[in-house]
Amino acid sequence: MAPHDPTPPSDASDAAGASGTPGASDASELVDFAVDLTSQEVLRRAQVMAALGPDWDPMEVLLGEEAAYDLLYSGLDAEQQRLYDDLVAAGVLPARGDGRAAA
Repeated sequence: MAPHDPTPPSDASDAAGASGTPGASDASELVDFAVDLTSQEVLRRAQVMAALGPDWDPMEVLLGEEAAYDLLYSGLDAEQQRLYDDLVAAGVLPARGDGRAAA
């Protein structure tokens, strides 16, 4: 696919560029192009907050996630605990509490 030249020649004498090809342009100027998405971002955030509703409590959600992780890593047998400890030591899982999975 040939590149698009957004700036047509200004007159007939410029119709053939230095290459002699009709429509070719000698100058390849860059055009500054910027889009300010600030208003769209504000609108998107407002819509997210509206969708969450007035009862959304971020601290409650965070505490619920922590409780779910505690439950997920509770009741591990010796082999599972060893694997858990290896993953924490390798940095794959974050250390939780005293460094041991919840009993």
